[in-house]
Amino acid sequence: MLTVKNLHASVGDKEILKGINFEVKPGEVHAIMGPNGSGKSTFASVLAGNDKFTVTEGSVEFMGQNLLEMSIEDRARMGLFLGFQYPVEIPGVTMANFMKMAVNEQRKFRGEEPLSAGEFLRLMREKSKVVELDSKLTSRAVNEGFSGGEKKKNEIFQMAMLNPALAVLDETDSGLDIDALRIVATGVTKLHTPENATIVITHYQRLLDYIVPDYVHVLYNGRIIYSGDKSLALKLEKEGYDWLINEHKE
Repeated sequence: MLTVKNLHASVGDKEILKGINFEVKPGEVHAIMGPNGSGKSTFASVLAGNDKFTVTEGSVEFMGQNLLEMSIEDRARMGLFLGFQYPVEIPGVTMANFMKMAVNEQRKFRGEEPLSAGEFLRLMREKSKVVELDSKLTSRAVNEGFSGGEKKKNEIFQMAMLNPALAVLDETDSGLDIDALRIVATGVTKLHTPENATIVITHYQRLLDYIVPDYVHVLYNGRIIYSGDKSLALKLEKEGYDWLINEHKE
């Protein structure tokens, strides 16, 4: 599904990603952990197509195609979803209208007919239950006046509506209390199937109590320096990163 080879990326003259090698297959859940400034969010942004970052070397293949040659819009249409650490507000655009446009744009890309108003409302009611999203929020402007927990629930609701092949969740647990964390993480787990895949970027093992990863990777100084199974996250929570970082200091 996703194959990343020797990926290097920079902001201006500063190199942030220094040779990422990474592969995700359908049905897998990967967790990426690491200290602040390691390049975790940069990696997510590069996959999504953020033009703030310049890819200087390497390749990324998604669903058999060159991801780096795709526009941001085509990446989304192909089934790549990025859940933001800090979801943006879109004043004047209701959640319902925003999602109807996004869903029907995706259907158009696949050569499918747009959903009727009734079909869309039924889909929206069904998917809002996944994250216990208050139906009143769908009539409000996107994320405007939402609490932190509501914004994160809204991100997973959008993910449920779009049904992506690959979801990249960038610190979805950031700022959540334990109840909101449970709801958001349980929603992600409900949406996981043998045909799709998830990359979870997090600082904390607590998220992985709910979203159980097949693989855990430690990203440090722009490179993945260690990979293991879910037990690695528990070890990192208990012992920190020093035991790994000391072996990989330049």
